[in-house]
Amino acid sequence: MKRLQGKVAIVTASTQGIGFAIVERFGLEGASVVVSSRKQKNVDEAVEKLKSKGVECLGIVCHVSNSQQRKDLVEKTVQRYGKIDIVVSNAAANPSIDNILDMKESVLDKLWDINVKASVLLLQAAAPHLSKGSSVILIASISGYHPQSSMAMYGVTKTALLGLTKALAAEMSPDSRVNCIAPGFVPTHFADFITNNPTIRKEIEQNTLLKRLGTAEDMAATAAFLASDDSAYITGETIVVAGGMPSRL
Repeated sequence: MKRLQGKVAIVTASTQGIGFAIVERFGLEGASVVVSSRKQKNVDEAVEKLKSKGVECLGIVCHVSNSQQRKDLVEKTVQRYGKIDIVVSNAAANPSIDNILDMKESVLDKLWDINVKASVLLLQAAAPHLSKGSSVILIASISGYHPQSSMAMYGVTKTALLGLTKALAAEMSPDSRVNCIAPGFVPTHFADFITNNPTIRKEIEQNTLLKRLGTAEDMAATAAFLASDDSAYITGETIVVAGGMPSRL
């Protein structure tokens, strides 16, 4: 399928895990993709993998909490491709498993800066260059519905993205659609401390109707749908991609 032929997509934190699966899927569906993460080495390796599969791509170093690097990400994309059709805000941090009331202020700041504030600032930079009919996708989490004790504040920042999706969808209509994906548990480097524990992993699988963890490709498939015209009448919504884990009615 080539649903994204001619589209230009920026995806943050896209050199591994869910982010890389998204840029790969977008590229295979015909989009020109802009790969970014904090380290040049990771960017170069991701670009090489994508080009080996025939994907048109550009790699740019971007730490989403760095204002100059955010600006460069947008400006270099526009210089290369002339427009932006899709923005996926995927970068996230979970630097602590402390209880909320024990958490240091510096940790709180990092969580909110990267998980919430950076999405807003990136879209402020990208908005003037978004094409009519563009698609914005925020990556939240199942924990946004049920913050768990080991990652409670992280979950709360993801809850904020559910509200941000609604607010931005109203503000950016009718020219741009804004939607959100809430992944379940996916065995990526980011989630190693959960998914590499056999006891926790088994418990998660038992709480999932499909009796398995998610894959990065599961998330990428949903992102491709939301980025394409197949979802042209969907905005302001969060799609939970968690195999039937409890989320909401």
